[in-house]
Amino acid sequence: MALLSRMGLNRLDLAVVALYLAGITAFGLRFRRRQRSLRDYFLAGRDIPWWAISLSIVAAETSTLTIISIPGLAYATNFGFLQLVMGYIVGRVVISFVLIPHYFRGDLFTAYELMERRFGPRLRSLTAGLFLITRAAAEGVRVFAVAIVVRISLAWIFSGMSDFSRDVAAIAIVTVLTLVYTFEGGMTAVIWTDVVQSAIYIGGTAVGVFTLLRLVPGGWTQVHQIAAAAGKFRVFNFNFNFWQDYTFWAGVIGGAFLTTASHGTDQLIVQRLLAARSEAQSKAALLFSGVAVFGQFALFLLVGAMLYAYYQMPVAAWQKTDYIFPTFIVQHMPQVVRGIMIAAILAAAMSNLSAALNSLSSSAIMDFYMRRRPHADERERVLISRWATVGWGLVLFVLAVLSRGQGSVVEVGLRIASVAYGALLGVFLLGTLTRRATESGAMVGFACGFAWNCFMWISFLLRQHFPVPSPGAAMSARFMWGASHVPFTWYVMIGSLLTFGIGYAASYVMRTGESHA
Repeated sequence: MALLSRMGLNRLDLAVVALYLAGITAFGLRFRRRQRSLRDYFLAGRDIPWWAISLSIVAAETSTLTIISIPGLAYATNFGFLQLVMGYIVGRVVISFVLIPHYFRGDLFTAYELMERRFGPRLRSLTAGLFLITRAAAEGVRVFAVAIVVRISLAWIFSGMSDFSRDVAAIAIVTVLTLVYTFEGGMTAVIWTDVVQSAIYIGGTAVGVFTLLRLVPGGWTQVHQIAAAAGKFRVFNFNFNFWQDYTFWAGVIGGAFLTTASHGTDQLIVQRLLAARSEAQSKAALLFSGVAVFGQFALFLLVGAMLYAYYQMPVAAWQKTDYIFPTFIVQHMPQVVRGIMIAAILAAAMSNLSAALNSLSSSAIMDFYMRRRPHADERERVLISRWATVGWGLVLFVLAVLSRGQGSVVEVGLRIASVAYGALLGVFLLGTLTRRATESGAMVGFACGFAWNCFMWISFLLRQHFPVPSPGAAMSARFMWGASHVPFTWYVMIGSLLTFGIGYAASYVMRTGESHA
């Protein structure tokens, strides 16, 4: 048993994890009989209280990569990430005033129906298609984060397997179990399991804090002294340096644009807002989630600072900062507590995955399938929706396996999502803030904003493999090198402003009377 404890979870810990996996799957299956229509399956009958939607929003934007990467980020740097979270709160206020009122005018199922109502079917297809592609790609990175945890915690079980086989097995287990209750219970199961899972991973992280306080000699006094001396508690950086990721300006401004896009145009979150009983409850759920997310990220960052005080090792001593928190859980937490912590991390993974599966399915069915088969009966619609959920589960499984070997998972996921969010937010603002924009003009702006963000992202990827261009290099090479240094925190703002400006100008030039305002 001692050998098992050194190498990973022991049998008692595994029993806790197994109990969680069986329990949450059974809990989700309780809601399968309530899914009689698409309104039930995708919007939970629009009968969910605001507080449950709020916790579901928090759980939907919290993944395994958040729990394991954010402590690692604080270990390597400081609390500067909170500046981005402050922007998240500002973005929620903007959504409450600008976008939510539009979503509650009519019986909408997806965010992209608003684009058809304002502009036309082409832009609806374009925005929905981009959501499906980029959400699946970003979610694949998040699902892969599960493999990091399992590789460390269950090493003795997979001792005879290659790294690739272990990753595939870990991803498959979580994907299949999440698919079971998402397939049967729809959005009702997703939201209520999110509530349970958010309580589990927040409670588990709090247990981690108290465990660290007990293990560090001197408790909080010693932790604070060591972490403060290393600058770990520093939050604000008012240096106006455009090329830095985490400054106050990049955080608040960039974070506001990022959240306005992710929570106002991404079906993953909009679907939850549409499940509220009223517009007022939808706004309350969104605004309260901002407060909860701030507290949650502060807790994760605190864990990272405490881990630094515990290990007092340089970042270079670790293979990746993403491994620090899982390693601590497995090696230093008492039995049963280890099992609870791993269950907490898996809870975040499953809540995020179930949210992605249901939102991808809802957009695929409502934005594409139903437009081609508008007269299908309700039974057929629900059946096809369930099998669409299975199909997306297979897609995310493959993408998660392909995500092996990427960089810090939290920033990879945010960077991929930010590439598309700029163009999406730009056209949504064109549709809600102006009456002169036309569908053709908006599509031109959309193409330009998305192309520019893709250019910045590709430049960033190329920079990882090619040296700095020489002074005599071509202007295009130097330009691409410069674009590669733009922090991802600015991606959404740049893309949305380009989309809005070019789309508005193109509408003026190309005006053909096609506006649907």
